[in-house]
Amino acid sequence: MSLNLPPGDMPAEEFRRFGHEVVDWIADYLTDPGQMRVFPPFSPGHLVDALPASGPGEGEPMERILADFRDLIVPHCTLWNHPRFFSYFSVSSSGPGILAEALIATLNMNGMLWRSSPAATELEQVTLGWLREWLGLPERFFGMIHDTASTSTFHAILAARAMAEPESRERGSAPGLVLYTSEQAHSSVEKGALALGIGRQNVRRIPCDAAFQMRPEALGEAIGSDRAAALRPFCVVATVGTTATTAIDPVPAIADICEREGLWLHVDAAYGGHLGLLPERRHVLAGCDRAQSFVVNPHKWLFTPIDLSAFYTTRPDVLRGALSLVPEYLRSADDPRAINFMDYGVPLGRRFRSLKLWFVMRYFGRNHIAAIIRHHLELARYFADQVAADDRFELCAPVPMSLVCFRLRDSDEANRRLFDRLNASGEGFFSHNVLEGRFVLRFALGNIHQRRPDVDAVWKLIRTLI
Repeated sequence: MSLNLPPGDMPAEEFRRFGHEVVDWIADYLTDPGQMRVFPPFSPGHLVDALPASGPGEGEPMERILADFRDLIVPHCTLWNHPRFFSYFSVSSSGPGILAEALIATLNMNGMLWRSSPAATELEQVTLGWLREWLGLPERFFGMIHDTASTSTFHAILAARAMAEPESRERGSAPGLVLYTSEQAHSSVEKGALALGIGRQNVRRIPCDAAFQMRPEALGEAIGSDRAAALRPFCVVATVGTTATTAIDPVPAIADICEREGLWLHVDAAYGGHLGLLPERRHVLAGCDRAQSFVVNPHKWLFTPIDLSAFYTTRPDVLRGALSLVPEYLRSADDPRAINFMDYGVPLGRRFRSLKLWFVMRYFGRNHIAAIIRHHLELARYFADQVAADDRFELCAPVPMSLVCFRLRDSDEANRRLFDRLNASGEGFFSHNVLEGRFVLRFALGNIHQRRPDVDAVWKLIRTLI
């Protein structure tokens, strides 16, 4: 090899050949994703022990790398894109999103500044404008993309702190700031408060009613008590579609309180917000137009590959004032149409995530996506009816979306055994929760490949394993 020619990339023809092989594997998998176990049969550490302890000094042939992917990596995967994955929030990527991911990796752009990637910056504005319109949110909502709802919620709390305590940019969090959220809220709310130095003792988890929705009167009482104790309420986080049960907090009543008290309202609609695409279900977003910030995750129920979280705020000026920090090497000429997204978030590096959302939205269109969501809602109701009709089981929460919480009418130990057997079977994958002190199983739908035979098969398996 000449000293004047550094080692190069994979030759184009070799890339083309193996690119076709990879696409063929993807197409075969997506044609019948249920052909494999949804959950691997191995113990922790099994893959670690099966792989070399050190990386290779010399390159290896792609044939061997792809063979190890098929023979070692895939069998150790929990397959989130599997139609019998009913755990957490059942999510899935789709063909157009997967193709876009390949193009994103090929372009390999960093959308931190407008000039660092005009296409990434402006397509993000366009796609989030489309999504905002689909959900019926007002035009005053400024949108940007983060990786997950945890990051979006962190930025909401940061903006709320900046509005309540402008000097926090220089001095950090002042003592006495208090944040409020439901006792059913996602742990990311508390984590965001921890990361910002608010402290767990200043996070109030407000009690819920029998439907697991935040009680507005309890929120009002908590705020009043804290003000009487000379503390400083500054932010409320409501949820549309809680992780535990998909409960919908009464956002209009909560917004009334926030407006009266001068508090920032953030709505976590990471999962449930997608129901806004359905005209007959848009009421779930009632009051969200009155929030200062809002998050919905297209990687949850819009069939976009993980990760993509759409964050909206009516106060981008507050966010920019809190976070903009421009070293000389990132300065660029001012132009009112040139948005530099780095000024509105903690990350400097920003992937071209909007491209995959753009592909998905254009390929399927709103009506097709809405039809799939309706199908999931119907499957959830169908499964809930099967549970309710069997005297050995009980429903443990209302079913407002596509999550069914249920359990055996038996001890927690019996339910844990059923849970473990289900996942060990490899024929289905579930998650669990504890509601009102009882162990419950969570059956979540949201995968683009899920059909009624998948529901029937796993219901039959459940009854076989008890």
